[in-house]
Amino acid sequence: MEKILSFSKNHDELKTGLHFCNELHGVATWDLRFKKPNGGDYLSPSAMHTVEHLLATVLRNSAHKDDIVYFGPMGCRTGFYLLTVNLKQEELLPLLKESFALALKFNEVPGNKREECGNYLEHDLDGAKCECKKYLEILNNL
Repeated sequence: MEKILSFSKNHDELKTGLHFCNELHGVATWDLRFKKPNGGDYLSPSAMHTVEHLLATVLRNSAHKDDIVYFGPMGCRTGFYLLTVNLKQEELLPLLKESFALALKFNEVPGNKREECGNYLEHDLDGAKCECKKYLEILNNL
């Protein structure tokens, strides 16, 4: 089998931040890299799950909600993928800054009822907010 594109990048050279991965069939894939790959510091599963709920909710309620295809975690627990249509990086960066700032204001996890989530008991709002705050600082320094 052919090596997929995301495995073709040298992860030891990847840095935290916002990276454009590729565009396929009009859908852009963005790498929201919270942690340095292979750095020994990873997102906890419960915080990562909560970040997913927070950001998916905020992004899908934003002015660009029709441009958001998917937001979800990387299996390596170093960040998230965001799939979009019709958004350029100069539009995406302000949207992400606004979205992460808004996520920090949540006092409960959206979609956290048994009937709404397949693993509703594994959330960490405080941990997620801590990770969101750190990533917002990364975005503010881009």
